[in-house]
Formats: sequence, C-alpha cells, structure tokens
Amino acid sequence: MEFRPCIDIHNGSVKQIVGSSLRDDGNMALENYVSAKPSSDYAALYKKDGLRGGHVIMLNSRDSSMYDASKQEALRALRAFPKGMQAGGGIRDDNAHEFLEAGASAVIVTSFVFSGGYLVEKNLDRMVRSVGKDSLVLDLSCRMRDGKYYIVTDRWQKFTDMELTEELLSQLSGSCSEFLIHACDVEGKQGGIDDELAGLLGRYAERDNSIPVTYAGGIRSEEDIEKLDNAGRGKVNFTIGSALDIFGGHMNYRILAEKFGKF
Repeated sequence: MEFRPCIDIHNGSVKQIVGSSLRDDGNMALENYVSAKPSSDYAALYKKDGLRGGHVIMLNSRDSSMYDASKQEALRALRAFPKGMQAGGGIRDDNAHEFLEAGASAVIVTSFVFSGGYLVEKNLDRMVRSVGKDSLVLDLSCRMRDGKYYIVTDRWQKFTDMELTEELLSQLSGSCSEFLIHACDVEGKQGGIDDELAGLLGRYAERDNSIPVTYAGGIRSEEDIEKLDNAGRGKVNFTIGSALDIFGGHMNYRILAEKFGKF
C-alpha cells in the first residue's frame, strides 16, 4: 500500500472540491479549500518527501474558458517534479505528449476512452499507440446506480453503461500501467471510504496484481486508511485530498510522508 499525493486544479487554482458537485456550466464546484500557493509548491514538497506516483488533475473541460489557466498550472507542477506525477484532465492522443514532455510520468485518461457511454476500443488503441502502455493510466472513477458501480466521464458528470467489475479491470489491465479510481459518491466529503468499492478493488488486486490500483475518496483518518488496507488486501494504494492539513483538513501530511515517503 502506497500513499499517492494529489494536486487538483480548477479555474487555475489548486483546490479541493466535492467531486459530485462539479459542473461544466459556469465552471462551478462546491469548494472545500482554495490554496493561495501555486501547484509547483505542492509538487516540490512531494518531490522532497519522495512521494512518487501521485496525480495532477485539471478539473475544467477542454472547452472551458478556464482550461488554459488550469493547464498552465498543471504544467508548472509537472516541471517542479519531473517524472514524479501523473497528469489528467482533458487528455487525448493529440495532446498527451505535451504533458509527458513537461515531466509527467504518465497521462491519465477517462472520457476519451469511454466516449458516448461505452468503451471505445479504437480510442484506447490510439492512446496506447501514441504514448505506450507504460505511460497510460486509466481513470475508472465510478458512481453507484441500481446497486452497481458504473464508470463516469466528463469530470464525473455523465454515467456510462460500463459497469466496473473485476472482469473489466482484468480486460483493461493489458492496455495501461495503472488504474486510478475515485469513489465519486464520497469524494471530497470526508465521510469515510466506500467499503464496497474498496472490497471490489481488493479482490481484483489480490487475484490479478499485474498493475497498481489507486483508490481515492472519503479518507478522513488513519482508521480509514486501515479499513482500506484491510478491504484492499494490502494491495490498493490511496490518495487523500480535503482531509489533509496542507489542504485545510485535520490529517497530518508530515506523518503520512514520513510513513510512506522515501527519503
């Protein structure tokens, strides 16, 4: 189990938001925290503490008037920690290399691959041909509907018809280097982890441990990390946002960095 740090960028600023509140219309989101610091300060901190494999996420649509501001802030973070963080948000085969050349260790993709509500295999193939399997992370963030988890796209606003299952994870594992999965129903709410989703990821990771899996959503305490460790069979990584003191929360970042970092 590894701690994967994050930098979420919305409207050109480092923020922590309630994931389910994000709306493209008006570039709106319910904010938990807005930082006065640039993204590069956080990236430099993670670099100093040896916390690799985290992610920089641009939360604005590529069509948004604020996308370029968020993109420039993301690029600053990547340049501050070369090959230390993954980059996601509006990434396709036509712009992926810009982020890799800026220092991203990999690019994170959802909407381009799950377009129109379905897995578009030709788009997945295009991404693999463009950047290579080892530089591609698939974000399979999901929400519950009718008792099942479905992958959501377009900044978690649109349901696909793709159910997140162990079988789907196994199918996709040959086309990417890692999975990033936000539990969108609990993301940013600091109400505890989604135990059922964590269990699903743990069962998959125990059976097919070919690539890393990172869970995000709801972690608010060390007890939640322990719960995730148990549900994830010790094989699921985690990220924490709003609950960290560096983002206005109460969990001590320094304790986590000392426990999980590599000095």
